[in-house]
Amino acid sequence: MKHSILVFLLFPIMIWSQSNFEKAQKLFKEEKYEQAQTIFESILKTNPSDLKTIEYLGDIAGYYNSWEKAITYYKKLKTVKPSEANYYYKYGGAMGMRAKESSKFKALGMIAEVKASFEKAINLNPKHIEARWALIEIYIQLPGIVGGSETKAMKYSDELLRLSPVDGYLSRGHIEEYFERYKGAEQQYKKAILAGGSKISYQKLVSLYNDKMNETEKAKSLLESYNNKKVQSSF
Repeated sequence: MKHSILVFLLFPIMIWSQSNFEKAQKLFKEEKYEQAQTIFESILKTNPSDLKTIEYLGDIAGYYNSWEKAITYYKKLKTVKPSEANYYYKYGGAMGMRAKESSKFKALGMIAEVKASFEKAINLNPKHIEARWALIEIYIQLPGIVGGSETKAMKYSDELLRLSPVDGYLSRGHIEEYFERYKGAEQQYKKAILAGGSKISYQKLVSLYNDKMNETEKAKSLLESYNNKKVQSSF
């Protein structure tokens, strides 16, 4: 009987919380982040353990480059639910962005935790594509003396190739482009186009032609090819 009374008393609060969450979620999808944040914060006061609310607040903090705040939210997520790969991925991402804004000395002290977070995401979800992209970026940008390694970047690129050919070729092209091996990058981006024909594959090759190889005619021709393909697929 007491349990029934408790449910009855809490029912209006549950309905209020649910309707407000849906409202905040809609605002978030509409990119009205400031309005969404206000509602999510009010929900968190009444339900401080709601993981989706915490995640949304972390994402909003990241949108505003408030990395310390994002780190706090994501750290809570991975503490409460340590089996969720995405929480480690988002925590590592926020830590990485915080490191970029810090002094070189402080950033070096954060890199190990950033790497470990992405590696944990992969351990929890062996098919986690974004975490591998993040590790590739770290390994090509860091100097060798502090842990950078093209070999390790290529290792994760090979893993991407097995999981998703398009991501594999794009990541290999990205590595080639970063080290100014533009012909090699061109070949990899072409393979990505053949593998899936995604918009990003065309964009990467067009950008390479325009910005790095001074091949504006090739870029123009490729763009026309993509636009024609889009028209044909719409019929």
